[in-house]
Amino acid sequence: MIETTADDRRFPPALAELARVEFDFDEEEYVDYEPYDAFDSAEETTHWLRQWTGNHELDGDAYRVFGQDGTGGLAALWCVRPGRPLAEQPVVFLGSEGERGVVAANLSDFLWVLAEGLGPMEVVEYEQYEARPNAALTELAERHATTPRRAAREIITDAQAEFATFSEDLDKLCR
Repeated sequence: MIETTADDRRFPPALAELARVEFDFDEEEYVDYEPYDAFDSAEETTHWLRQWTGNHELDGDAYRVFGQDGTGGLAALWCVRPGRPLAEQPVVFLGSEGERGVVAANLSDFLWVLAEGLGPMEVVEYEQYEARPNAALTELAERHATTPRRAAREIITDAQAEFATFSEDLDKLCR
């Protein structure tokens, strides 16, 4: 279990700024992502994880939920790197119908993925990604990212390789 403190629920500046970005529906540039302006509470996260897995013995300490898609699938930081700041934890997506996957290895890389016009749901649900650069999100990433800009496909492939057992490990928690 990851050791937590009250400080690890403080919203990183990049997510706070991202929460002010409006993700409009546009067939050409649509990203199905609704950012939050704060993490879900520990209680909300635990309730969600128990419902998602059917395992009422779990707590949600390993996740910091910070957004969702239109169906209620959740984007979260997965606190799997002990002792490392939230911004260095991988970003994962858990869909409303059981979809799940690693989106990026850290918050910086997630910003670059968004800048290419891909949200967490698109990364997990679609094998092919068409880059649709977003100027506002690119500027946000340039201000906050601590990792170099790379193509979304490279970011996603590297993160999914690094955390290759995420889905199987999650399956083991399900009842």
